[in-house]
Parts: sequence; structure tokens; C-alpha cells
Amino acid sequence: MPKLSLAGIFPPIPTPFGADGEVDHDRLQDNFERWNEEQLAGYVVCGSNGEYAYLTPDERVELIRVSRQAIPDGRLLIAGSGMESTQQTIDLTCRMAGAGADAAIVVTPCYYRGGMTAAALVRHYRQVADASPVPVVLYSVPANTGIDLPAQAAITLAKHPNIIGMKDSGGDVAKIGYMAHETRGDDFQILAGSAGFLLGALAVGAVGGVCALANIAASRLIRLWESFMRGKAMEARGQQLPLIEVNTAVTSRFGVPGLKAAMDMLGYYGGPVRPPLMPLPEEDKATLRKILEKAELYHENNSSP
Repeated sequence: MPKLSLAGIFPPIPTPFGADGEVDHDRLQDNFERWNEEQLAGYVVCGSNGEYAYLTPDERVELIRVSRQAIPDGRLLIAGSGMESTQQTIDLTCRMAGAGADAAIVVTPCYYRGGMTAAALVRHYRQVADASPVPVVLYSVPANTGIDLPAQAAITLAKHPNIIGMKDSGGDVAKIGYMAHETRGDDFQILAGSAGFLLGALAVGAVGGVCALANIAASRLIRLWESFMRGKAMEARGQQLPLIEVNTAVTSRFGVPGLKAAMDMLGYYGGPVRPPLMPLPEEDKATLRKILEKAELYHENNSSP
């Protein structure tokens, strides 16, 4: 089978919760209606920004089913199916494929961090990919897991026929470039894991990005990606630089609570986070609003006071 193209921009969508703490599928549908107006390549559902670690397996599968119904034909649904054990990951990946996922994105197991050697990770991913009915995307997010999937492990795994790429959130552009160079004959596609280094990653061989910022600034990131694809590097740089501060705000600085607060400010539904995460304090919301205004996002998109 031909491999799926991962080229383009993918938002890792937040999971909307109601006041009762349960997943609010109606609000999810509302968000999709607005996201679908953008020329996105697809969506990552049940990723880090989706608070997957706080969802039950049944909730995660249902999110895939509901999302599949809301996503137009021609756009990918990439499902976050990572669990701590290999067997649990295989089971959830198969369930998500049955619910409509086009591909699975699998985060590195991390609880027994000392045992997660390169050899252990390679075996884990190979076994998942062998059993998965859909293509697998590797996912390295060391800020959350404490584990940076080694470049050589990714290069080795790129030869597996059912492993089509990797989302790298570590921010090491040199590593991304090295992996892109070493896997150029394997049809292995690398995605930048953050809008803050999207242009740098594209410049060294990434094909797109899975960017939290795409939830609230999809058109800006799509224009950046398109400018680079057309060979207009200076134009792309001009689009990248104003997004760095706001990207930091909704990722490392304020995290998921900040992203959800920004969505609420810009007319999407962000809503509450699931405990033990805490909502963004009011003083930080004021700071965030100023950052959104500076990036010319608040006035562009805001539909609520």
C-alpha cells in the first residue's frame, strides 16, 4: 500500500470537557466546524494537547469515532494510541483503527524510564507497527516524558514498512536534519512538534508540523508552510518570527491550560482542563491576551468578549 502523505499542518486538538468534567462531544463538533474552514492536512486526536494521559481508553476510542464523523474526506485523522505497555498500545491502536483512524501516533513509553533504552524502544515500535492495521508515526516529546527518542533508533525504525514518520517535539533542528538526511531513501516523513521551530525544521527536511498553535492560528501556519514550499524563504521567515512568542505562551509557558484559555478568547471552545491540571490564573489570562493581541490574533479571530 502507498504510504500516507504527512505534508502540511496538523493541529493536535484539545479535548473539550464540560462543567461536569466529562468529554463534551457537542463542543468538539463545534470546534471542528471552524477548523474545517482551514486548509489543514488533518488532525491529531488524543495527543498531548488532548490530555490523553487523563482519558480512559474508552474515552479515547470514542473521541476518534466522533472526530472521524466531523473530519472531511481527504483529511487525515491521526490517533494518539500510546500506552505504557506494548500490548496495551497494540490493543488501543487496533481499536482506534476500527473507529476510523487513518494512522496512529505513538508516544514513547516512559514510566520505567531507566529501562527505555534505544533497543527497548525499537522493539516496542516494531511490535506495534507489526500488529497495527494502520500506519504508525513515532512521537518523541522529551519535555513530557523525559525521553528523547534517539536519532539512530528513529533511523532504524524508518526501514519498517508500516512506520511512516515521526513527530519530534524536542526542538533540536540539527537532529531533525540528520534524521531527514539518513532516512531520505526510506520515505520517512518528519513533522515538527511545535510552531516555534517549524521553519527551521522545514529547512532541514521536515514535511510539516503538528503544532498546538494551529488550533488558534491555522491560517498563519498554513501560509508559512505554503511560502516555504514555494521557495519563498524570506517570506516564510517573516511569517515565522511573529509567532514564536505566542507559540511559547500556549506550549511551554502556560501549557494546555493556556491553549484552552486562548481558544476561549478567540471564539473556540477551550473549556476546563481535567484535574490534576489547574485552570490558567486570571493574571496569566491577562498576559496571554496581550500576547495574542501583539501577534494580531485576538483582533483577527475573536468572536467573544
